[in-house]
Amino acid sequence: MAAEGSWTSGAVPAFLPYDWPTCSRMPSAWIRIQAMIAEGHQAAQERDIANITWIQARAEELPAVAPGPYRLVTFGQSFYWTDEVPVAEAVYDMVEPGGALVLVGHRAEGQPVPPSPGPPRIPHDEIRELVRKYLGSTRRAGQSTAPVQALSLQDALARSRFGAPRVIFAPGIPDHVQDIEGVLSNYFSMSFAAPHLFGDRVEEFADEVRELLRERSPEGVFWDWPGDTEVMLVRK
Repeated sequence: MAAEGSWTSGAVPAFLPYDWPTCSRMPSAWIRIQAMIAEGHQAAQERDIANITWIQARAEELPAVAPGPYRLVTFGQSFYWTDEVPVAEAVYDMVEPGGALVLVGHRAEGQPVPPSPGPPRIPHDEIRELVRKYLGSTRRAGQSTAPVQALSLQDALARSRFGAPRVIFAPGIPDHVQDIEGVLSNYFSMSFAAPHLFGDRVEEFADEVRELLRERSPEGVFWDWPGDTEVMLVRK
């Protein structure tokens, strides 16, 4: 365990530390699922990065499992799945004076949409309707249902000792395209459409998605613009 440096959390494989191989202080990565840790190990090895400490735990177990101090703590969209205000308070105690908590996600709503590079957009509304057809109208998440978010992430941070965040937007990739299998794999990577939720009907669902996508794009290529990158920054 690194006693200081940088720390990131992920409900999906954490990519943020991989850009820090020359960090002067060892980064740590908290991941909840063991398989994701294995993926992280492999990705780090492929990049010849050996100074990451991996921890399997829940964010609500902080600061005991990773006491710090840290200069920087980052969350991807995993912060949404935590008990946000208490976790932010725990992170406040983990970072050194002047240290920061950063939430990184993406937002399309309210952001200017770039021009299409040519292929049609992914028919998300129709795919989500197929998900509801198979899984019902209640949004699923892992083995349960999706949590009800009482506060926005900005409001949750504002209620902690960190206070209101500074929000920064960086342009998303405007010309990213995916093929049919890429679109399907992306949906299967989502907690609300993970393969195990479909049981023995998973291939039936997959075939319906493929058929829909072939109808919408005979070339089998789609424009995928998830929005701009949203960064929420708070300092101690």
